[in-house]
Amino acid sequence: MEAPPPGPPWDLPVGEAPFAFVDLEMTGLDTEDDRVVEVCVDRVVGSTTVALFHSLIDPGERIGGASHVHGIDQAAVKGAPTFAAVADEVLASVAGAIVVAHAAVWDVRFLAAECRRAARTLNVDYWLDTLVLSRRAFAFHSYSLDALCRELGIDRGRAHRAQSDVQAMRVLFEKCVGLLRPLNARDLWEVRVGDRRARQVILDACEAAAKHGAPVILTYRPAKRPPDSFLMVVQGVRSDLDPPRVVGYQLPGRGRKDLRADRILRVEPAPSQPPLHRGNLVDA
Repeated sequence: MEAPPPGPPWDLPVGEAPFAFVDLEMTGLDTEDDRVVEVCVDRVVGSTTVALFHSLIDPGERIGGASHVHGIDQAAVKGAPTFAAVADEVLASVAGAIVVAHAAVWDVRFLAAECRRAARTLNVDYWLDTLVLSRRAFAFHSYSLDALCRELGIDRGRAHRAQSDVQAMRVLFEKCVGLLRPLNARDLWEVRVGDRRARQVILDACEAAAKHGAPVILTYRPAKRPPDSFLMVVQGVRSDLDPPRVVGYQLPGRGRKDLRADRILRVEPAPSQPPLHRGNLVDA
């Protein structure tokens, strides 16, 4: 998969990059026949909201199928604007930002479809998905937003309403970032669960550790098990394998380790050790 273009916003540190947290409620899941009935976009830099757009949307037709999910019925959207009436505000709220959503492909597809109907163009080719990030960071039975909020103790608010979902998603995103310790937004995009892809900063950090021979604290999430942190001496990185493998031994005891690089969440210097790489390693 082609990576996002170099430069901002993708190469900015996570705390400096603009993120547009997006949630939509729809009449169903068919982008051709179903319509958006609620939209929320929270544009955030660091932990600060710099712009917030939220509105019910009159789809211009009777609301069916999904009303029992979100509770938005015909009476609720009476007097609300059409998507065409707010399209420019929605596009302005995401322009130049990194879109973040849960099961994001659906939100992007529906936004694009609504923009086409409004004779507008949504220029969003890359995004971050909190569903994907959660699948890498946590070991739960379900990764729905409802389930993740229960498991992680996140205030759910009013479930399946756009603004509440966005607020919950922001907290979930912060928890994922806390575990993954990304170098920048591109580093988060490289979390590609199912693609057997390892993040470049993880490979760089492990190669640096192997070169210098210093032990590191490596945090690894095995399949169906929660993350585990341990002291390890990295002896090599097999980038010729799919996915790449990191080999070495654990301390104490020198037990052999052969790890999938795509399941490594972060690499940090051991206590009293100098930093090995500016990526996922803590600064001295």
